[in-house]
Amino acid sequence: MTISALFRTSRRPAAAGGGFDRRLIAPMILGSVLNPINSAMLAVALIPIGQDFGAPPSEVAWLITGLYLATAVGQPVIGRLVDSFGPRLLYLSGTALVGVAGLIGVLAPHLWVLIVSRILLGFGTSAAYPASMFLLRSESDRTGLRSPGGVLAALSISNQVVSVLGPPLGGLLIGAGGWHLIFAVNVPLSVGCLVLGWLFLPRAAALGGSLAAARSERIDVAGMALFAATLTAFMLFLMEPQLSRWWLLVLCAAFGAAFAVRELRIASPFLDLRVLAGNPPLLATYGRQFLAFITSYAFLFGFSQWLEEGRSLSPSAAGLILLPMSAAAIAVTAATGRRTEVRGKLLVGSLVQIAGCALLLLVGPQTPIGWLVAIGAVIGVPQGLNGLANQNALYAQADPTRMGSAAGLLRTFMYLGALAASAANAAFYRDGATTDGLHGLAWLLVSVAAVFLVATVADRSLRRVGRTGKEPAR
Repeated sequence: MTISALFRTSRRPAAAGGGFDRRLIAPMILGSVLNPINSAMLAVALIPIGQDFGAPPSEVAWLITGLYLATAVGQPVIGRLVDSFGPRLLYLSGTALVGVAGLIGVLAPHLWVLIVSRILLGFGTSAAYPASMFLLRSESDRTGLRSPGGVLAALSISNQVVSVLGPPLGGLLIGAGGWHLIFAVNVPLSVGCLVLGWLFLPRAAALGGSLAAARSERIDVAGMALFAATLTAFMLFLMEPQLSRWWLLVLCAAFGAAFAVRELRIASPFLDLRVLAGNPPLLATYGRQFLAFITSYAFLFGFSQWLEEGRSLSPSAAGLILLPMSAAAIAVTAATGRRTEVRGKLLVGSLVQIAGCALLLLVGPQTPIGWLVAIGAVIGVPQGLNGLANQNALYAQADPTRMGSAAGLLRTFMYLGALAASAANAAFYRDGATTDGLHGLAWLLVSVAAVFLVATVADRSLRRVGRTGKEPAR
């Protein structure tokens, strides 16, 4: 199925104002790939960057974690600003920042300047996804098309394709002109987003009463700052969860308590905790997103490290073995993307996820290559189902007037899962990526996948998501 076929649902005429405005698709997709392409290209640049700056791996790793931190904090904060000021202003500002960050990266005289450029990239790339989800909701209100499943699938496929192509593209750029080019490529990407956004994204005045109502509310800057402080302290602890870093948990608890007190007392909070607490289906979706990406990231990095150390394969061979996983994820998303029902996807995804993680218990240093390729392909199935299903669930469950911040918070839970996965890999691979370490990691992932299955079965509201004329209880 082609991406154009995925859009057919959105082209159908609707009673209220025609079909989905297809001019929005190009800026939405180009903006959404900025984050994954920067993450994927960097994977092959860490060693040359460390060599150029004479920096140890512990410092070079901040190029990854800096982007994670900025994105996890930035997505819901910028999403809230999208709810108030509309997607156009935040999309253009964010994508312009991507270009500036790219230039800083090209000219960086020191590793820590390069890390700053990655943090700026994280904030800049945080605007496109909340803006896209806001646009989907506003187009749904305008046209009467309640479930833009094709467009959501296209966004997901674009991100998956870019994640696959990122490492080889990064390798080509480094070979052509050094690691600086993986930062320079952000400049033309930024320009493309700015042109498309300026031409096609609607101005705030054209978005109707819901935006006007949101703009009348005061921006909760203090709440945003306390949220950022809480999340940053927690994520820094997750990066290295050790007893000696207990003070980060104390800071997290203190900032979190102050954040909760403030949000419950003011009239226009950054995150309306009372409304959020009254929406169990949405909270369950955030929880599933966290669990899904613990498994996804821990498998991806844990399995790939074991292929190189425990199975003694070259990095290029390990990469080729993982290609079927990405291909399976893309194929499953394309095949199921137009179906907006989510419960079946999550049930199948969780069961296959358990099976795929359990298969890791059977591998060893002599396991045939074909068996390893098959395991990767099996894990690609839940990767294609779970993320898209959670995205569709959020679209149906979130308050339409806060779609931007709700979508941003979904990405925050994704990055929390990624950091928890990183901590799990570090814990089981203390002595290297051994087979025993992989088996221990597999038992953990089977347990996490089982919790994901239980959470899916227990959530009765999922039966109504995506079914015509039915919405989940809020």
